[in-house]
Amino acid sequence: MGSRVRGFLLAGACGVLVPAAPSRAEDVDVSAWRENADQLVAAARAGRAWERLRDLTDLFGSRLSGSPQLEAALRWAADEMKKDGLENVRLEPVLVPRWVRGQESLDLVEPDGGRLVLLGLGGSVATPPDGLTAELMVVKSFEELDARAAEARGRIVLYNVPFTKYGETVRYRGAGPSRAAKHGAVATLLRSVGLPGLRTPHTGALRYDDGAPRIPGAAIPVEDADRLQRLVDRKLKVVVRLRMEAQTLPDAPSANLVAEWRGREKPDEIVLIGGHIDSWDVGTGAMDDGGGSMVMWEAARVMKSLGLRPRRTVRVVLFTNEENGLRGGTAYRDAHQSETHVAAIESDSGVFKPRGFGFTGSDAARGIVKSVASLLEPIDAANVASEGGGADIGPLVRAKKVPSFSLDVDGSRYFLLHHTPADTLDKLDPDDVGRCAATVAVMAYVLADLPERLPVAP
Repeated sequence: MGSRVRGFLLAGACGVLVPAAPSRAEDVDVSAWRENADQLVAAARAGRAWERLRDLTDLFGSRLSGSPQLEAALRWAADEMKKDGLENVRLEPVLVPRWVRGQESLDLVEPDGGRLVLLGLGGSVATPPDGLTAELMVVKSFEELDARAAEARGRIVLYNVPFTKYGETVRYRGAGPSRAAKHGAVATLLRSVGLPGLRTPHTGALRYDDGAPRIPGAAIPVEDADRLQRLVDRKLKVVVRLRMEAQTLPDAPSANLVAEWRGREKPDEIVLIGGHIDSWDVGTGAMDDGGGSMVMWEAARVMKSLGLRPRRTVRVVLFTNEENGLRGGTAYRDAHQSETHVAAIESDSGVFKPRGFGFTGSDAARGIVKSVASLLEPIDAANVASEGGGADIGPLVRAKKVPSFSLDVDGSRYFLLHHTPADTLDKLDPDDVGRCAATVAVMAYVLADLPERLPVAP
């Protein structure tokens, strides 16, 4: 046992200061963690997250599931984590889908208007080798498509649905091709699910229904969708030629990358922090979600570099295959369901200026989380909003009722860049990236160091 020093315990011969344990979790006085929190913030802001993100995106580029680039990035990250001194670094095997884009194009045939910009949707089937040439039908909702079902036969259907909220608009990407195929359409185009910006298309995954023919699906920029809408509004016949070489290959071996900073008292209780290291095959996945992955890694690294070992284990997981399958998240749940996770934190909304966290958990836990978040007031990241979580931690959270967090950032530009060729390193600010790492480091460290777990709702 160490001796008490101003609300801390002097632990052993190493002389590391750790907060003294209050009697009950609800009595936590977070001032006991102030010095350590300030150290974590300073170390993270001056740390390696930006450099690691630079290396990830510059050396390996885009990292779609099944690609050699993703596997090389995972091996690189594992080697670097070991050099950092993180513990139990391992690659946990996951079998992932492999979809390859191939060449693709879209031409305006009638009127003769030249080439349009196109990105095929992930998982799409190909067109015939010579492409598909068909008259265009433009609709603004599923209801309009159903009402005009007879017109869809033999047409290429364009869903020209303005972006509102992602959860509302993305359904046209996921379900659009099968919905149109049931009415006899031969392919679909989609007004990109995102904000307009410099004629940039947004890709993403589609889902085929078992009861419908599989037809090609692709996204076009907002600007091109509006152009086609104007032509149709003028009662002109609009014909386009779509060519796509997309193919789905057999599943490929991949992995979740796991590393730990083991707890000093309760190493079998885990605070999980993670993001996904895979990306779409356009851009370099700097924002989605290379930045989130590097921030989580950095949060654990700075704890280790400062010698701050919390009571519980902080486990970093760089998930594979979030973008087009979620195999990494489900594989982690299946492999680790018997373990005790006391919290799970995900970053998958970009690494822009941090504001705090979204949180899902009991009311009693929320009060504690708000107290912990107050340690982040010096960097204006102390907000605790509702509804925290993420796609990768979701399977575990739902199965085990784990309190869940998502890093909350200024997301005003997120859907301008989301799933586009413009998702590159230059869109991110190094200080924002460092602040994100600091925000996660403080929250994860204190959650892992609380004398009792966060209370869970009955």
